Amino acid sequence: MHPILIQAGPLTIASYGFLFALGVLLGVLLCLRLAKKEGLDLAVFADFIFFVMLLSLLGAKLWLLVSNLGYYLKYPGEIKYLLTSGGSFYGGLIFGAVFAVWFIRRHRLSYRQLGDIAAPALALGHFFGRLGCFAAGCCWGREAVHFPFAVTFSDLKAQALTGVPLYIPLYPTQLMEAALNLGNFLFLMHVYNKRKFSGQAIATYMLSYSLIRFVVEYFRGDPDRGYVIGSMERPWTSLSVPQLVSVIGVVIALLLWRGFKKKGEQEQRIQG
Repeated sequence: MHPILIQAGPLTIASYGFLFALGVLLGVLLCLRLAKKEGLDLAVFADFIFFVMLLSLLGAKLWLLVSNLGYYLKYPGEIKYLLTSGGSFYGGLIFGAVFAVWFIRRHRLSYRQLGDIAAPALALGHFFGRLGCFAAGCCWGREAVHFPFAVTFSDLKAQALTGVPLYIPLYPTQLMEAALNLGNFLFLMHVYNKRKFSGQAIATYMLSYSLIRFVVEYFRGDPDRGYVIGSMERPWTSLSVPQLVSVIGVVIALLLWRGFKKKGEQEQRIQG
């Protein structure tokens, strides 16, 4: 647990910020490489990437603010820490997706093609983001006294910023999700290279990440998650808000898969 990566005089580089930026950079480079491979206008695509990232970051912060509104209303001075803290991945995904729809329609681009290009990069960037969460001490797991790979945090500064419990064995949910996202990235690159129809990679990403997040939620222990059914005290018989979003994501992914596959088959018949 190292919330501060480098501190030299007035220079302070947070571990989360560094790893988040690294994930974004590698994701952008991968997207540009795949876009060039597919013959897209790189100037238009670069604008698309820039504004999607900007809106996604804003959405991640706003979602975090709204989901913890009670806390920030009670402690309004803490709002300033939103600038240096993490954010909600689902918030960023929703805001970014809404902007992407508008941009793609305006420039008459292909939803399926851009989605396939973005899918592996999303998983890769999320891998680095979760490593940043582990370093910062946020998004921690429930108590796991008998779990052989439990982690125990001890950094007082990080505890003051995130509220992570100290000196208690916890499920390493950040590392669990990081490992699953890395595996998802490798899987999606395979799907992208072997896809049988346009849109297959992005539909696969929506399905795979929704399943990943649904499962990891059972082990999360950070508060104010919001529950549709039950509570954190009964995780195995409860349904959190992120899990509900994951269920919706699975349904949407299956519908997209069916629609994209049907459209791909129609295109093949026309070309044949």
